[in-house]
Amino acid sequence: MSATNRIMETFQKAYAGVEGFKEFYKQRLIQWRKEEAITRVKKPTNPVRARELGYKAKQGFIIVRVRVRKGSGKHTRPNKGRRPSRMGVRKLKRRISIQVIAEQRAARKYPNLEVLNSYWVGEDGQHKWYEVIMIDPTHPAILNDKEASKIVTDTRRVFRGRTSAGKKSRGLR
Repeated sequence: MSATNRIMETFQKAYAGVEGFKEFYKQRLIQWRKEEAITRVKKPTNPVRARELGYKAKQGFIIVRVRVRKGSGKHTRPNKGRRPSRMGVRKLKRRISIQVIAEQRAARKYPNLEVLNSYWVGEDGQHKWYEVIMIDPTHPAILNDKEASKIVTDTRRVFRGRTSAGKKSRGLR
């Protein structure tokens, strides 16, 4: 079995809740809860998935872990004037996915970087965590890379739905 397959198998066991890996996953989530909502990470938590989405272990590529609250989002209850009986507060859905929200928050935190892609790394009852792969468009290593330099020309792409999660929420996949 190759190293890539071995790493992928370990993550699948951890996420599935297999006995030896279940406690490790729980401890990881407890630690992440104590951290900031947007945290820069040295290495990807799931390197196999990151490489599938275009990450390369070289200068100019940055990984950011983002925590987003689960649910449909907060809607304020009307408190003045004529009110409909059900208030229009319940059963309302988001227009964009939680993953796109995570990508946009990361892009706002690091305005000099460009979002390449993102992937799910964990969730508990209240939050979901995504790791967002970001690129520094001014770095010489990125400018010399043929694949990564194409993304550099497409500025602020996450806000226009150009990432994989953005295309999915727009119904293009």
